[in-house]
Amino acid sequence: MYPVIKRFFDILLSGTALILLAPLLIPLAVALKLTGEGYIFYLQDRVGYKNRVFKIYKFATMLKDSPNMAGGLITVRNDPRLTPLGGFLRSTKINELPQLLNILKGDMSFVGPRPVMPKSFEVYPDEIKQIIYNVKPGLTGVGSIIFRDEERLITKVRDEGGDVWHYYQYTIYPFKGQVEKWYQENRGFYTDLMCILLTAWVIVFPKSELIYTVFGSLPRRTF
Repeated sequence: MYPVIKRFFDILLSGTALILLAPLLIPLAVALKLTGEGYIFYLQDRVGYKNRVFKIYKFATMLKDSPNMAGGLITVRNDPRLTPLGGFLRSTKINELPQLLNILKGDMSFVGPRPVMPKSFEVYPDEIKQIIYNVKPGLTGVGSIIFRDEERLITKVRDEGGDVWHYYQYTIYPFKGQVEKWYQENRGFYTDLMCILLTAWVIVFPKSELIYTVFGSLPRRTF
């Protein structure tokens, strides 16, 4: 019953949000068309439900050829490959709003593990690969809230001369796996509602650790 009701609300809320946000999304689309390289959306392969690959929608924030430029698939703060509006869109998370279309289509849900690129998926431990996408990926979720400062973390590793991919493989992704496993063991309407409210909370109070008060059994990040 829970998956059916969750899908109903995904359709209802994503459709309503797209209508209500149209006065913001349409001017943004025009601004993106007139700046940078003139393209509006960035479509990228991501791993989703049952490990199937789908195209995720985002507002364009990077130069088209950025994957083949210095930095590759990893984006850091003040990345030189950002378009004129890219930094603002990424810092405010507005670049993620087109994923409402993915939710409406059924590729994603409002709450779930973030969908990662196939190359990043391969970095997950094998036991996590087998379970992490047994639920639909989400626009937000416990992992998104805990790792809201991910760009800061990897920028620090890079600036200190560290290996960013090694840091992902042996620090970030193993812990993300634990967190998403916790979500699947505790998912339900209360957990989903709290994730949505906490997402709004940490946008206003980015250093807050309220999530650990709300979810007392959630694995705590120590790095």
